[in-house]
Amino acid sequence: MGLLDHVSELCSVSRSRKKLKKKQLQTVELKVRMDCEGCERRVRKAVEGMKGVSSVEIEPKQKKVTVIGFVDPKKVIKRVEWKTGKKAEPWPYVPYDVVPHPYAPGAYDKKAPPGYVRNVVDDPDAAPLARASSTEVKYTTAFSDDNPNSCTIM
Repeated sequence: MGLLDHVSELCSVSRSRKKLKKKQLQTVELKVRMDCEGCERRVRKAVEGMKGVSSVEIEPKQKKVTVIGFVDPKKVIKRVEWKTGKKAEPWPYVPYDVVPHPYAPGAYDKKAPPGYVRNVVDDPDAAPLARASSTEVKYTTAFSDDNPNSCTIM
């Protein structure tokens, strides 16, 4: 047993050990159109059958499915679409407290559940006014017809 045997043993051990990535516990929120209890049951069965799912919550009035577990969000969306035949997308709404200007064009959505607006914070092209800073708001409202103290230079 020489130096060459020792080095080859170290190399063979390092090849046999593979580092496995551990999936993190995630909360995946989806928007899925569900019309009846049968649709709700099909979506629940499709998601509960996945490996790593801890719990599934369905809110049919908001058309919201919340999945908690060690899962990949893209795989959950594909699984729901494949098993149920329904269009699934990531939950596009956030509480209106999170957005600086929730009633700006692009953020406010009539179809959103009560207390929610579109998530424009993550999307830079969605609504620039909804992400405006306080100085930008001052300048845009300075010449507004709705502002009684606005400048009347014409």
